[in-house]
Amino acid sequence: MTNDAKTPRRNFLEKLALGAGAAITVPTLLSPFDALASFNPAVAADADEWFKKVKGKHKIVFDAPDPHNGFPVAWPFVFYKTNNATGTPDTDMTAVVVLRHSAIPLALEDKIWDKYKLGDRFHITDSDTNASATKNVYAMTTEPMFKMLGIDGIKALIARGVLFCVCDVALTVHSGMMAKGMNANPDDVKKELVDGLIPGVQLVPSGVWAIGRAQEKGCGYCFAGGKE
Repeated sequence: MTNDAKTPRRNFLEKLALGAGAAITVPTLLSPFDALASFNPAVAADADEWFKKVKGKHKIVFDAPDPHNGFPVAWPFVFYKTNNATGTPDTDMTAVVVLRHSAIPLALEDKIWDKYKLGDRFHITDSDTNASATKNVYAMTTEPMFKMLGIDGIKALIARGVLFCVCDVALTVHSGMMAKGMNANPDDVKKELVDGLIPGVQLVPSGVWAIGRAQEKGCGYCFAGGKE
């Protein structure tokens, strides 16, 4: 096989490494294809049941492959705010936010950010300290721009009915990378990440699976920005 024939897969894995901010060479990475081999049917069954919560006249899915300075959190807030202003109550609309690829830290509690240095790994800065974030700055309304504009954080948005979900494939790949860097068991790290999800955030088989399900439920599609 020529080097050119290997390029698409290698480029994909290199993007995963860069997205995670990990100093790991490509051959040591857990492949996404290995992650797919560990697919758990129960995750899909739970996620399909969860998608029954999509309701109302106005429905949208935000595709978030990157933290993108919190825009995957700000935009569903704007969706609710402007629909409220134009006569639609929260009970008659749904925003689904799919956290995938490098946006998975937004789904996780502060203890995971601190232990696994997610701010460093995913290049997320705490605007209060101008240093790498050691907590999920988007979980609550603590990020300075959010406070200034009155934007709800993830936990408040979930309470309002916004549906946040996170890609199981991305969690598997990144937990494998974290485990390798710490000489830990990948299964143990993956379990810790799943147990450390913000209450109300749904685990889904993959981000692209969830985007498809949301559109099948009538959600319009909106790219939440950032880079792939």
